[in-house]
Amino acid sequence: MKKQQIIEKLEQQKITAVIRNSDINTVFFLADALKKGGIEALEITVETPGALDVIKELNKTDKYFVGAGTILDAETARAAILAGAKFIFTPIMRLDVIRLCNRYGIPVIPGATTPTEILAGYEAGADFIKVFPAGVFGPQYLREILGPLKHIPIFVTGGINKDNIKDFILAGAKGVSIGGALIDKDLIVNGMFDKITERAIEFVKLVNDINK
Repeated sequence: MKKQQIIEKLEQQKITAVIRNSDINTVFFLADALKKGGIEALEITVETPGALDVIKELNKTDKYFVGAGTILDAETARAAILAGAKFIFTPIMRLDVIRLCNRYGIPVIPGATTPTEILAGYEAGADFIKVFPAGVFGPQYLREILGPLKHIPIFVTGGINKDNIKDFILAGAKGVSIGGALIDKDLIVNGMFDKITERAIEFVKLVNDINK
């Protein structure tokens, strides 16, 4: 999949599921449950030991659309890309990570909060900027930022839930990343993947209803 195709798919999907503490024994069940609910984009966060192996295993088939998150440095970004990550999310603004991803032709979505950070990241070559933690600041903050910076494509993450996802999209977010509000650890432990599918369906419906 070429870089532009990946960018277009992230925008078309709108929702990226953030998978933390990934376990090779359950991640396929989780990925299938999310896909059944209409969410294909998966961000595997790399702070968990073995996360790169999870990315590698998921990418042994074309069935899944997998990227890496919580990337803090260029070395980890490179390792994730070599494991097959199709996109890179970071919680912070690291220009070396942006350069590395551009070198490999992989979409990169660094985290930022202030207008200065957002503009600096975009001018450095980021494909999207991820406003984080968006839930703390709210949709109105995003709306104000996009007044003078409307040319910059924005993702939001951190505190996104059923109550605010529509407001963030309406405020101008190209996409959202959702973790705990979508993927409940207790549901995974108890093998209740059907409940995760139900949550995914609910989130997807909230986004799709915006265009009706």
